[in-house]
Amino acid sequence: MKILLMGNPNVGKSVLFSRLTGVQVIASNYPGSTVGYSRGQMKVNGKPAEIIDVPGTYSLDPSSDAERVAVEMLKDGDTIINIVDATNLERNLYLTLQLLEQNIPMIIALNMWDDTKHLGINLDLEKLRVILGVPVIPTVAVAGTGVKTLVEALPLAVKGDSPTRTADERWAAIGQIVTQVQQITHRHHTWREKLADASVKPFSGMFIALAVLAGSFGIIRFIGEGLINHGFNPLFNLLLGPLTQLSHALGGSGLLHEILIGRLVNGQVNFTQSFGLLTTAVYIEFAAVLPYVVAFYLVLGLLEDTGYLPRLAVLMDTLLHRIGLHGYAIIPTMLGLGCNVPAILSTRILESKRERFIAATLISIAVPCAALQAMIWGLVGKAGPQYLAMVYGTLVIVWVLLGFIINKFTRGFSPEMLTEIPPYRIPPWHAVAQKLWMRVKGFILEATPIVLISVLVVGLLYSVGVFDAIARFAAPVVTGLLGLPKEAVTAIVVGFIRKDIAMGMLTPLNLTASQLVISSVVLAMFFPCIATFVILTKELGLKATLRATGIMVIAALSVGGLLHLILR
Repeated sequence: MKILLMGNPNVGKSVLFSRLTGVQVIASNYPGSTVGYSRGQMKVNGKPAEIIDVPGTYSLDPSSDAERVAVEMLKDGDTIINIVDATNLERNLYLTLQLLEQNIPMIIALNMWDDTKHLGINLDLEKLRVILGVPVIPTVAVAGTGVKTLVEALPLAVKGDSPTRTADERWAAIGQIVTQVQQITHRHHTWREKLADASVKPFSGMFIALAVLAGSFGIIRFIGEGLINHGFNPLFNLLLGPLTQLSHALGGSGLLHEILIGRLVNGQVNFTQSFGLLTTAVYIEFAAVLPYVVAFYLVLGLLEDTGYLPRLAVLMDTLLHRIGLHGYAIIPTMLGLGCNVPAILSTRILESKRERFIAATLISIAVPCAALQAMIWGLVGKAGPQYLAMVYGTLVIVWVLLGFIINKFTRGFSPEMLTEIPPYRIPPWHAVAQKLWMRVKGFILEATPIVLISVLVVGLLYSVGVFDAIARFAAPVVTGLLGLPKEAVTAIVVGFIRKDIAMGMLTPLNLTASQLVISSVVLAMFFPCIATFVILTKELGLKATLRATGIMVIAALSVGGLLHLILR
């Protein structure tokens, strides 16, 4: 049995999907497209059933890739759960009436039921069930209310008995339905609604955005540094003794020692400089990077679940249109501050290839991932907050100016993209924690093999002198144009494998504050890490990826050279 979850965007469809299936789900791409959807398993009357979270759509008259996929998936569905926003019945019922015309057994989940009371909306459920002819179950997905009743009612799903209508006839029918089942009583605006209005107005919205972003980065730094200083660093200091004993047992040298422990620094095991699997690889992944990744994804989840990110998209719409993007492109950009890989994958929400190319290129060049940011905060932050401001200020300026330039010289069109703005909500902690766990788990599973392989390769190449040869070849550019010591070439090259490791390699070079700023910006803008590069090629194609790579190299060297002239 195949059950399709269908509804408009932002009606709580994905939350309900998680409630029904748990967190163990499978993400897939629809054949012939890059549009993703999730599949999971549940039981109905004791029998296994597959449940599919269909991409959100406003109607069955597709105007985007996601809506086209939603229509195609209808052909394979045995039962439909139509998720309807109870606070916006008129808009949601258009899709509902179209689904009733498809002659597929259906049941309706009237979600956000709790918000109807807050908004003064009174709905006559019995009358709505009679008019639509299918079961209607009120739910609050974020709290789990009504989900059990919904599952128990699935066997009662019935085929709609609705005639095929024109668009005008559907809107007329919707008007009659809403008039019969909905009553709205007068009430005063709540503080959340006043805040919601202020969040999208240009003047007040900009101050709110700055406050939210400043607060977010403050929380990220507080949590990240707290976990490192009071948790992971003490833990790794306890492990230093056993590793030192292992180093002595291996004789302090040899191939196995190089792989496991790495090179000794001043005769001692060093977590950041030894470049062994049990030292640098484990330390960078779990002690230097993971705390900031946890902090970032926690803050991102809160911004998502409170409903602020769509408001930020509306606020940024005017600026982003000037660089060939829609305001909703701010969502992949924000995701890029966590990891560039899911950020580039999420550019699929943008309608045209031109938009996806611009967004993915800008993310790869000017949006440092959480792992890189962790090292930037750790190294550059020690020199003073003004140097951190230089790094982030430069990347923001590059993001804007480069966007203008790419927009001017890239052919194609940038269509409008409508986005819904949900009401502000207080997110339930269990949902935030569940999402955090899924993202952190994904990061660990994806990053750990790459870090281990990267450190192993770097250590072996170090031992045979490959990086020394590269450093000699690139020394004129690095020392002359960028003003960095020739040893920094190794870090820049390693950045293609893993940028946080590359930043860690700058530690023993004793760079000045200005050199730290230059090297941080160049590393952020230069080739993306290998995982991002693979995803870029998959999403954009080889030709477009090579174009993006050319832009990265030219931009990184140009900005790095300009910073050297300014800070010299």
